[in-house]
Amino acid sequence: MTEIFAEILGNAQDKVTNPAGGRCPYRSAKDICTAKFGCANRDNPKDTSAEPVCAHDGTLDFRGAWETRPESYQKTKEKVARVRQQAAEARKDRRAGMEGKRTKTTTLFDRADEQGLRLASSCGRYGECHECIVIVNQGAEALTPRTEFEAFLGENYRLACQAEILDDAAEISFEPLIRAPRILETGLEKAIELAPAISRDGGEVLRDGEVIDKYRGHIYGLAVDLGTTTVAAHLLDLETGASIATASFENPQRFGGSDVMHRISYDGGPHRGELHKVVVNALNREIEALCLRYKFTRREIYEIVVAGNSTMRDLFFKGDVQPIGQKPYKSPIELAFLDGKRDDTALMIEARKLGLRAHAKCRVHGLPLIASHVGGDAAASLLALDMDPDGEEVAMLVDMGTNTEIVLAGQGRLMVASCPAGPAFEGGLVRHGMASYDGAIEAVSSNGAEGYDCRTIGDVPPSGLCGSGLIDILAVLKATGRMNEKGALVREKGRRNAEVMIAPEQGITISGQDISHLAQAKAASHAGQTILLRHFGITAGQIGRLYLAGGFASHVDFDNAVAIGLLAPVERTRMVKAGNTALLGASEALLNQERRKQLAQLVRRAEHVELESEADFFDVFVEGCQFKPMAKIGAEN
Repeated sequence: MTEIFAEILGNAQDKVTNPAGGRCPYRSAKDICTAKFGCANRDNPKDTSAEPVCAHDGTLDFRGAWETRPESYQKTKEKVARVRQQAAEARKDRRAGMEGKRTKTTTLFDRADEQGLRLASSCGRYGECHECIVIVNQGAEALTPRTEFEAFLGENYRLACQAEILDDAAEISFEPLIRAPRILETGLEKAIELAPAISRDGGEVLRDGEVIDKYRGHIYGLAVDLGTTTVAAHLLDLETGASIATASFENPQRFGGSDVMHRISYDGGPHRGELHKVVVNALNREIEALCLRYKFTRREIYEIVVAGNSTMRDLFFKGDVQPIGQKPYKSPIELAFLDGKRDDTALMIEARKLGLRAHAKCRVHGLPLIASHVGGDAAASLLALDMDPDGEEVAMLVDMGTNTEIVLAGQGRLMVASCPAGPAFEGGLVRHGMASYDGAIEAVSSNGAEGYDCRTIGDVPPSGLCGSGLIDILAVLKATGRMNEKGALVREKGRRNAEVMIAPEQGITISGQDISHLAQAKAASHAGQTILLRHFGITAGQIGRLYLAGGFASHVDFDNAVAIGLLAPVERTRMVKAGNTALLGASEALLNQERRKQLAQLVRRAEHVELESEADFFDVFVEGCQFKPMAKIGAEN
């Protein structure tokens, strides 16, 4: 950075002192100083309303940007000194009485360094950037109390740079909030016609025919699936349409709650903006890692397309999400559209205004919302799957996640609904639940001796159960008679089992409470499918194609999912594991702006079914808590 400013200074000085120049470039024809950086050659008059006269004597005084306003510069220095002093005093107070147990100040960040665990920090470990959030699983009592920098965190979350270890002998277990789950690729092969907004003409980069940059060697774009649990990013070459890389990481907003309603509540509190900040910082780190790995600069990213549900998208774009959390559960963007104040529900803003590190003129597009909680991720899936409301065959999409979206299209109609399924099938609320990392049990079968055969991601020893594994164990428990249709574990030796051992060596179990959480998550999806089919006027047998999408969709056993009532009983040959359709749709919108425009028109045709407004919603939900195929639900009543 110093070298860059030195070069700028040298060029400016050459401009003034060379024979052809000899005049300050900021001096007007009337000898008025037009500089905005506080040049020392400016003759500032006592009358502050008068224009400053240039007193240039042949040399320029280009002071650093941080020194152009001495008052602000001094205030900043004083603040930094004050914060450092407060931190030192706080450390002294927290260490009082612990002299015999520790020899030096050690934080969780230091411990991570010793363990070779990579944590992020862009503030020099002073607690300002909030990037080094960790989850403390064991030994929280051996850490100092939270500092003022950690006030926005709750439960067992800490800033690694602020959490000091009081007792070096204590056993402390912690892990980064941001981890990299298995990347979920789309299960579909699709050729996308290339028609991006960004193009090249020789050595110039253009947007819609206007020159925005010189050609630097690459013209890249980024498609982002902003999920509640996982964020995925797809780097694409906008000149060729080639896929460069796909990356994913756990959504760091988890400290604000595991579902959208909790995050809406969090953002409405005293720490509004933190959820936007942490996810943007995480995406910037991913961009930086991609730049290093594939040898390009962030200035070669000229366009970003984001797909996310209504809450995730509006948080990302610094919007007010409070209205989404209360009736009629709509984003202010959707309300403005319905009032005729907007042409559509899509968003567009310059990346720099969101804090994203890309080209200075990079634009970020938020795909349009459909209705209420059915957001841009569902809209992206419409593109990816080419779901045609005018097609003769009825297609159904079940996009499973913390917020499950269901879409029916065909026979002249497009119908959507959202189900607040919660995070149980994505690792939340289940004691040994986890996302799709190495070690997650993704498939379970009975070995006939009251034991279980498990397959893990990465073929490593088990460390927990991910979504597909949880579906399998529920189906196996039901099929072997160890769990009844109501989800209750059977009695053995006169008492009811509190839990079932899945992996004895690792102590991985599933309990009655875990099953209860999974039943409620399953019931939300069941109710959405049942009510939407009813409104559409068809049965499950009339569905021509059922697409299953979502974080764990590629590894779900369809037969097990149908057996426990998680999916409608559609013929096996009509079921398709579609993978990450939101990311595929966002990529298509990035590569073809005409398809993006078509999507804006398509979502207007959607009929939104508000499940909670149905008179029998509660009854359908309660029936959906039972672990039996949907076809049997209601038939025995």
